Amino acid sequence: PPAAVDMVVLEEKPIDRTSEFIAQIRSQRSATIQPEVDGVITRIFVKPGDRVSRGTPLIQINADKQQAAVLSTEANRAGTDADVAYWREQVKRLEALVEAGAISKQEFDQAQNSLRTAEARLAALDAQVREGHVQLQYYRVVAPQDGVVGDIILRVGDRVTSSTVITTIDDNSALEADIMVPLDRSPDLRVGLPVQMLDSQGNVTATNPISFVSPRVDDRTQTVLVKAWLRNAPAALRTQQFSRARIVWSTTPGLTVPITAVTRVSGRH
Repeated sequence: PPAAVDMVVLEEKPIDRTSEFIAQIRSQRSATIQPEVDGVITRIFVKPGDRVSRGTPLIQINADKQQAAVLSTEANRAGTDADVAYWREQVKRLEALVEAGAISKQEFDQAQNSLRTAEARLAALDAQVREGHVQLQYYRVVAPQDGVVGDIILRVGDRVTSSTVITTIDDNSALEADIMVPLDRSPDLRVGLPVQMLDSQGNVTATNPISFVSPRVDDRTQTVLVKAWLRNAPAALRTQQFSRARIVWSTTPGLTVPITAVTRVSGRH
């Protein structure tokens, strides 16, 4: 019997003009945790993968030396405070005597100078005590933001410095896609162009507009950095992940033909 033929009426449909790139996923709220003081770790309060809030303690660094320095400064302050109180009483007492002519003006001036000197030392020690207490807080490293704790390779007993990376904290609820676009396509770039995130099969998982176009060209790769804030981000995306992304340059109406209706003969359709 003759083969059946299906008839299809061609209609105009939106046709996207696109280019596909590799995007790197970054968190808009990502922090690398480093201590502000040197010392030996005495306690680790969290483990990799923990979700923490801002201010949550992460590690404790041995603060005995700093604590001793603060106590010593506070002791010096207490002695100077007593000196100030003494010279204030002396100045008050001598003021009445100098008015009565019982002592010389020089003796009164010397007492005043001693009071001013003691007050200056007290002010300096007050500042040192405040600075010491602030410095003491740095020995407990806390989370600067909400997020998930990354890997921690340090252990109790390890010595850290201000250049030591303790861990990272990432908030995957605020992701963006970084795309490096070749220079020859840069004239077509503009904020608002749709960016389609693709899965491994090429299916669109989310669409977000371009939120930033760099005014500079990367001199090493001759590409332009484009960012898309992923308001609609697939749950599978993670910080530092590479993913397929497609920029939609324009959408115009056109006719599409089913692939099964096209026959290729001698390299031609």
